[in-house]
Amino acid sequence: MFYLPVRPLALLLSAAMSVAALHGEAMAQATGVSPQGVPPSSFLGRWELDLTRMPDSYGPPPKRVVYDFQVLASGKWRTTIDITAPNDSVRHMMVEYRPDGTFAPGGGDTSEADSAAIMVPTPNVLVMNLAKNKRLGSVRVYTVSADGKEMIESAAAINPLGEPFVRNFHYKRVP
Repeated sequence: MFYLPVRPLALLLSAAMSVAALHGEAMAQATGVSPQGVPPSSFLGRWELDLTRMPDSYGPPPKRVVYDFQVLASGKWRTTIDITAPNDSVRHMMVEYRPDGTFAPGGGDTSEADSAAIMVPTPNVLVMNLAKNKRLGSVRVYTVSADGKEMIESAAAINPLGEPFVRNFHYKRVP
């Protein structure tokens, strides 16, 4: 497996998080909501992958993917992800975190990632940095549409040839 050099990527992510933090501060001034607190977020709730809009470069799709975003009493968030394979086996992943970009260990299936850092710079944008064995796995940016009915995941990683790529996945809110 190929990885980006950690130091240059860390600098890039740090710069991106700084820009996101500045944007979040501007939103806080405009709305009175702190991005480090628990803002009213359009992510909260359940989302299901729209399998009819899978990227052509993905390969065989799963049978179902469901994300669930919750705010816990402690002010932390919990995100659970259930990926159902065509044979009906389920990979269950979970992470509890503060949405401020700090490290959080993952739980459940850790075949893809064992830790994450997640930031919610604005109520409709979430940045997720996934790592496995203390090495960068992928970076994902989630955006919720203005009407709150669709979530787009832009997943950036490196393929087995060492080439970077970004794929978009579309989710619909589950009532």
